[in-house]
Amino acid sequence: MPKDYAKSNRKSLDMEQLQDLRLPMIIELGSTMVTVRDLLNWQKDSIIELDRVAGENVDLQINGKIMAKGEVVVMNDHLGFRLVTLLSPEERLKSL
Repeated sequence: MPKDYAKSNRKSLDMEQLQDLRLPMIIELGSTMVTVRDLLNWQKDSIIELDRVAGENVDLQINGKIMAKGEVVVMNDHLGFRLVTLLSPEERLKSL
């Protein structure tokens, strides 16, 4: 084992220690495939068609794993996310 990654003497971590970890979160509105030609031709006001319909639930991903579904909302001129369905805490931990 490289000396930069010395093994900890700690036997295990408790939940209190894990709760302050920061993880990347992504709200996925939809996806599509585009050609480089189309990408280079985009201009202001171009519309990109996604694989979802308006009003459909969007995915919330943590560390690349879907943890919840919800809807996009507007709050004080900002976009937000309202949870609609959520994995149980045990399922969420297993996915990380």
